[in-house]
Amino acid sequence: MSARDGHAAPSNRLAGSTSPYLLDHAHNPVDWRPWGEAALSEARRRDVPIFLSVGYSTCYWCHVMARESFEDAEIASILNERFVCIKVDREERPDLDDLYMAATLVSTGHGGWPMTVFIEPDRLRPFFCGTYFPARPSERTGTHPTLVQLAEGIANSWREQRERVLESAEAIAHAVEQELSSKHDARALTPTLVERAAQAQLSAFDAADGGFGGAPKFPQPVNLAFLLDLRERVFNEDARTAMDAAIRKTLDAMACGGLFDQVGGGFHRYAVDKHWHVPHFEKMLYDNAQLLCSYACAASIYGSLDYERIARRIVSYVDREMTAEDGAFFSAQDAEVDGCEGQNYVWTPDQVRTVLGDGASEAMDLYGLDDGPNFRDPHHPDSEPVNVLRLDAMPSGLAARAGMEREEFVARINTINDRLLAARSKRPQAKLDDKVLASWNGLMISGLAEAAVALGDVSLLERAIRACVAARTRLIDEKGQLLRVSRGDRAHTAAFLEDYAMLAGGLTATVRAGRAMGLPCEDLLAEARQLIEQADARLSAPDGGYFDAADDDDLFVRPRTTYDGATPTGISAMVHTLIDLRQLTGEREWADRAVRTIGSLSGQLADKAAGMLNATRALLRMFDDEAMRESLAAFGPASTAAEPSKPLADGDDDFTPVEVYADRDSIKVGPGAPAELWLELRIAPGFHVVAGDPGGSELAASLVPMHAFLLEGRGLRVFADYPDGERWGEDGIQVYTGAVRVLVVVELDPEAAGEQPSGRELLGVRFQACDESSCRLPVTVELDVSVEVG
Repeated sequence: MSARDGHAAPSNRLAGSTSPYLLDHAHNPVDWRPWGEAALSEARRRDVPIFLSVGYSTCYWCHVMARESFEDAEIASILNERFVCIKVDREERPDLDDLYMAATLVSTGHGGWPMTVFIEPDRLRPFFCGTYFPARPSERTGTHPTLVQLAEGIANSWREQRERVLESAEAIAHAVEQELSSKHDARALTPTLVERAAQAQLSAFDAADGGFGGAPKFPQPVNLAFLLDLRERVFNEDARTAMDAAIRKTLDAMACGGLFDQVGGGFHRYAVDKHWHVPHFEKMLYDNAQLLCSYACAASIYGSLDYERIARRIVSYVDREMTAEDGAFFSAQDAEVDGCEGQNYVWTPDQVRTVLGDGASEAMDLYGLDDGPNFRDPHHPDSEPVNVLRLDAMPSGLAARAGMEREEFVARINTINDRLLAARSKRPQAKLDDKVLASWNGLMISGLAEAAVALGDVSLLERAIRACVAARTRLIDEKGQLLRVSRGDRAHTAAFLEDYAMLAGGLTATVRAGRAMGLPCEDLLAEARQLIEQADARLSAPDGGYFDAADDDDLFVRPRTTYDGATPTGISAMVHTLIDLRQLTGEREWADRAVRTIGSLSGQLADKAAGMLNATRALLRMFDDEAMRESLAAFGPASTAAEPSKPLADGDDDFTPVEVYADRDSIKVGPGAPAELWLELRIAPGFHVVAGDPGGSELAASLVPMHAFLLEGRGLRVFADYPDGERWGEDGIQVYTGAVRVLVVVELDPEAAGEQPSGRELLGVRFQACDESSCRLPVTVELDVSVEVG
């Protein structure tokens, strides 16, 4: 048993920790030490390697290795005699986790947790890396070396073949430096990068089951956010249809499957199968924070009550089980209960009948229990087969199939869930990791703020504001500096890049929502500025980007993570926050900072935008801003990666190949009284503009058609009667040349009920000009036409 369970065994040096994961190991016979100068000095004094074990409190295999090995006195004696043993909570120290996971990946080709690393004590370079190692040989582990065999072999090599060990350490360290140092030549940043990333995502989309890639399937909310943003900026209907199919199929499949806790709400970490039926049962704050935004935004875009219901059920789950009294958010819930995976969440038909009585048959049919069991704990093959509850379709579809109104059907589901949840709450519960992390709280605050606007629910914004205050109270020290971790009345560990960027992003999202909903919270804007200034002081890099962590002698390489995982990278989150500050303040300084920061990623983005989707999504936002757009192509030569069509290039002079004129300088719009105006595009010889309807070719899908729209304001709709173009090139896309006139109609938007025009309505036109060899960046022009509403 662990320290949190009240075990009375002697404690080791982890007993003073705040981390629930470290406290779980505080009474192991292994002489664990936390990472720090005392442990590192001890290894150097004894001249022995460091045995580093990295995990987190909700990690199933971490628990397995703890029970098998770290609670075993004989194994502990071997480890204590030959090594200095250090335990790290990866969620408290993401810098160490990223660094040694990179070493594990480059040396073994795979990674995971628990992560097991042997480190030379002088420069802290790893020389042997792995993940789970069994305590003793068994049929299950086959020829996999045991931890005892590994420890004895490593100790012998350290004594007898140290030179070879250090050569291995140097080789791994060099490979990690190449992987994490982010030294890449600058490249031009153009819309082609976004196109390639979108095509890669759509190619990876599983049209049969939803999601991207095969099993195990993770929610990948970064991918969903990218597609949701991009589909709002795509005017080609075929491209938008493809994106909508990927978004909606994925959202539906995750919400119906076992990945979503059908009874209690909230999402589990991932599904072990490609159909989303059976989850790995741990629940993480960061997944639910990002998926809240995904479902709320999709509810607004598609007008889906089913998506809104999922978003609200995420909020209810977080309120009930993951929120502290002061409004801050806890980190995670464990996958296992009493050593059995998912025991709290699964059901047998008899259990359902006991709870629901005569109403059980409806629940059995609804959640698939009539089809037989679908899960048996793989770690306990003799256990009874059980059911992970899942739906066959979204509630709207099920209601239609049953010939019922959706509201009535959902009410019946809710009644079933309430009764099952009340019974489930009496079972032994999964452990809660109740530490508060700055970055993950920032993600949850952002999710609440964006959901508040998308769903029109000010109570969600009030939750976000309360959490902002809690973060300030808990995580800002007496010197005004941000800390990463809080638990109980203790806070510690200097913030990392992701903490500054994501918490500041939560603050800016809350300010933006406050302005939209009439609930001012402008003081948070100053706090966001302060966090960015702290990040600049501690983490800025010479190339305009950022390091993940401060310059610390403990790190053999100062990491700069650029590829998104379950959460966005710190640097991509920073770019979004800088864009937020530009939009909220109108200050050019923030535009320049955003451009410099994303410029530091330009070499990697040019070649691997699909692996950096949060940064690629930031590019989308930057292309909307003239001050930033004009700077993005100036970093270096365009990408040489294979592309389906010609690369997009920006002009390198002040020449403007297209001039836009309107036939009047003001219009008046009223109820039943739309306004008309004519636009004329005058296109220079040798150039053409992509037509309003360029056709359905592959090349056309990669270009931006002419589009007149409401650039700023609300309550109006803009239509245009785009003339036919002329065919150009082998693909036969439609283009305009010479002079072309376009009729534009502006009217009150009947779907914007209750949204009166703001009085600051601006009209714009967006187009892309090309010559015979390349295309320039798309341009948005503000029309010099005043709009009066009356």
